[in-house]
Amino acid sequence: MVGYANDKDAVLKRLRRIEGQVRGLQRMVDEDTYCIDILTQVAAATKALQAVALGLLESHLNHCVTEAIAAGGPSAGEKVREATRAVERLVRS
Repeated sequence: MVGYANDKDAVLKRLRRIEGQVRGLQRMVDEDTYCIDILTQVAAATKALQAVALGLLESHLNHCVTEAIAAGGPSAGEKVREATRAVERLVRS
């Protein structure tokens, strides 16, 4: 079971909202909207995606990593390394 299983509907709802934001961005470009207005909306969509990513990361840490550590063995270290790489990708983006 994935860590976000209990929040799956909420995650999907947020992603659909972001999808609508991106469609709105396409429409803005198509309608030759002022650059700064588009950039403002890009920043909002980016922030929304970052919020989803942080929520998924928290779920992963609370579920997948916690279970792996409780079980012990080499998979525990791998789950921590996986989470660390995910954080590194988020920080770089």
